[in-house]
Amino acid sequence: MKLRQIASGFTLIMVMASFQLLAQSSDDILGIWYNTEKTAKVKISKINGKFQGKIVWLEEPNPDGSPALDLENDDDELQKRPLMGLTILEELTFSKGMWKGGAIYDPKSGNTYSCEIRLKGEDTLEVKGYLGFSFIGRTVEWTQTSL
Repeated sequence: MKLRQIASGFTLIMVMASFQLLAQSSDDILGIWYNTEKTAKVKISKINGKFQGKIVWLEEPNPDGSPALDLENDDDELQKRPLMGLTILEELTFSKGMWKGGAIYDPKSGNTYSCEIRLKGEDTLEVKGYLGFSFIGRTVEWTQTSL
């Protein structure tokens, strides 16, 4: 009897989880999101069916009295571009409950990684950057906010 109750509970949880997955819309990612440290806000938009994200707010937009620049980039020319307005998410598409197939740029390291994003909750994104294989990488959480 107890085994039957456990199996029924597990089945109910799985059915509810599948409805949650089906309830997700590709546009659920749209909006403004704080990065993990809450030092930047990224606006995710949809352009030509693909998702991109741009920095629209910085905690310190003008360190030393001038705009924050992309100083960690290996390309000397790109080091001169401002972080404000910089596109850091590109070419993501929605498939099977996640956004993937694109890239994320990390201004702290100057590196670009493959990217996958999942909606963890109504106002939380799980953002994963990786090189090569998706199971090897770093996952962070972004929280939805307003401008």
